[in-house]
Amino acid sequence: MSDTRSSFQVPAPRTDGVSTDADEVGATASRGPAPTDPAPAADSGEDAPTARWPVPDYAEPPTGAWDRQRPHTGERPPEPLWPVAEQAANAAREPRHGVHAHSGEHTGPAPGDDDPETFSFDRPTWDEPTSGTALRDVPQPAAPVRGPVAPVPAWEVPPGQQEQSEGTVSDGFSYWERRSIPDAADAPPSWAGQPGAGEHGARPPVRVGEAAWDDATPEPEEAPAPAPVKRPREPYLDNVKFVLIALVATGHSLVPTLATHSARSAYLFIYVFHMPLFVLISGYLSRNFWNSNAKTNKLVDTFLVPYVIVEIGYAVLRLALGHKWSLTIIDPAWLNWYLLALLLWRLSTPVWKRMRYPLPIAVAVYLLAGLSDLPGDFSMDRFFGLMPFFVLGLWLQPRHFDMLNRLWVKIASAVVLVGAAGVAILISKRVPLGPIYFKDSYAELHLSWWMGMGMRTALLIAALTVSVAVLALVPRRTTWFSDLGTRTLYCYLLHGVPVLIAKEMGWLSAPWLHGPLGVMAITSSCFALAIVLCLPETRTVFKWLLEPRLVWLYRRPSA
Repeated sequence: MSDTRSSFQVPAPRTDGVSTDADEVGATASRGPAPTDPAPAADSGEDAPTARWPVPDYAEPPTGAWDRQRPHTGERPPEPLWPVAEQAANAAREPRHGVHAHSGEHTGPAPGDDDPETFSFDRPTWDEPTSGTALRDVPQPAAPVRGPVAPVPAWEVPPGQQEQSEGTVSDGFSYWERRSIPDAADAPPSWAGQPGAGEHGARPPVRVGEAAWDDATPEPEEAPAPAPVKRPREPYLDNVKFVLIALVATGHSLVPTLATHSARSAYLFIYVFHMPLFVLISGYLSRNFWNSNAKTNKLVDTFLVPYVIVEIGYAVLRLALGHKWSLTIIDPAWLNWYLLALLLWRLSTPVWKRMRYPLPIAVAVYLLAGLSDLPGDFSMDRFFGLMPFFVLGLWLQPRHFDMLNRLWVKIASAVVLVGAAGVAILISKRVPLGPIYFKDSYAELHLSWWMGMGMRTALLIAALTVSVAVLALVPRRTTWFSDLGTRTLYCYLLHGVPVLIAKEMGWLSAPWLHGPLGVMAITSSCFALAIVLCLPETRTVFKWLLEPRLVWLYRRPSA
């Protein structure tokens, strides 16, 4: 039903000489003259005859009616033929010629109503609030009203609205003021039942700072995004790291027994792949190293500071064992080379990640580095000698490791390991051990440049092949040594102390250790040592020394 009554005032002939549509219709109609509006008294309360007809459901609001202008006669400025919204609002409180929306009574034309052809919406009002609460007032520029406004014509009733019955009371809103809500025409307004609501469902006054009646329902505040779930640590790489760190200790412990064939074969087999695979895992874990301030701080906390401490510690230990005092910070002693080399690799990570073809370039650098006699200062020789493995780790993705988790790959990997062990046993007496350290130049190995490049290429292929086989056979599930693999740094830096003492004391040179049984005994002892040095208790004791928290050294990141 329509919000307001749709009444049409039959227009009377104009007396000012201006021709109107009504005059033309009245002149051509065959039913006689158009009904005229008698001049009732100002307070008579009687209505002029009106004409009504049903409003079809498909009727639409007029378009362009606000722009129609009166013919200009020169006596007064042109004015709209149809009143603007402000005129209708100002005339809402004056007596209207039509039907009142609240009372339903007919009202007569106001004095001075000389334009019966002018129509407007009947805008009833509601009582003003009596409380002192401030209302939201949107000031509108008042437009001059030439006379009272007639009711809305039937053809201007909004679509889907029907004429209200005689006894129906309007809720006080016209089509232009109400929000059209599909499929909810008969539903009670959302403010019904609120304190201060009108008797007939009129909306209560809006307080300053509250949402206006025509504002959309405020959307509920979005719930805070849940904290990102921390992904559980993958045990696979921790398993690989523990196996490798145990082999590092084993390789260092086999040195006193390298004169035997079994020890030399085991040593050759281990050194072909264990450090290249360690570097490859380090490169894989360095892919996102520069994305975190905490990881960047580790360049100092877990590399430079431990390097200096361990370097001084081993110098003191050698002095205690009867050796001459020697301390060179730039030339790492024994196993300390890995800390400096890893520091340089991680510093070069942004450069490798910017390159389009990093792996071929790294292999080319690796082959050309053998032409120069690189010094051991800052581990430059091993930095270039093991560079392809670190760059390969930067390039690898998790899907590449998943490709190794297939049955046929595991079977082939087992065959590769058995074959590699057999080859090491066959050639261990005839090949030098210098190339497996990945640091000597071609001149130091007494090789020509083309033989040296061929040797380094074959060594690179052999190291990658055995490394892939080990990666395929290491279990991926959580095992009893998965947690130990998270603390391999302590085993790497501390295992040299008991191994160096055992060497100096002659414990690793016992005659019964020179043979296959000795190799098995040394290997078992080194695995046991790796377990002890990777325990959480070991970390608790040495954390202040090997992983110092130098918070005072770094600037606080800006917001």
